[in-house]
Amino acid sequence: MVRAAVAGDLAGVLELERGVADAPHWGEAEYRTALEGRAVQRYLFVAEVEGRLVGFAVGRVCDEVGELESVAVAQEARRQGVGRALCLCVMDWCGKQGATAMELEVRAGSAGAIWLYKRLGFVTTGRRRGYYKEPVEDAVLMGMELSDGGVF
Repeated sequence: MVRAAVAGDLAGVLELERGVADAPHWGEAEYRTALEGRAVQRYLFVAEVEGRLVGFAVGRVCDEVGELESVAVAQEARRQGVGRALCLCVMDWCGKQGATAMELEVRAGSAGAIWLYKRLGFVTTGRRRGYYKEPVEDAVLMGMELSDGGVF
């Protein structure tokens, strides 16, 4: 089940994020901003299985472009549709906020994530050399057009 995050989810999101090596590692303030909707138009979703937080995703909208900023799924919950469900919720939310296109960046070595994004309709649009740190890795840039204010 995917739902909008609430303040009580913050500790679980931080714990999960720290346990997923290839997740973007944000500070607590960034996640709190996503929860409170301050500064940027940003939203945080969480996924639960049997009451346990197993994934989260953050999206934002700026100038009619939605961005899938962060997606993390616990290792034991991968390949079960959790990441797909989270991405679809972010994409739908972005469309409802007026986004007409989506974009993201992903580690070049994250073959599973790239495969998922391609299945969702994203196409490769570029590359940023040495974008990620610890370990240093290129970012693959991907994008897609949204139709009729969302994906649903």
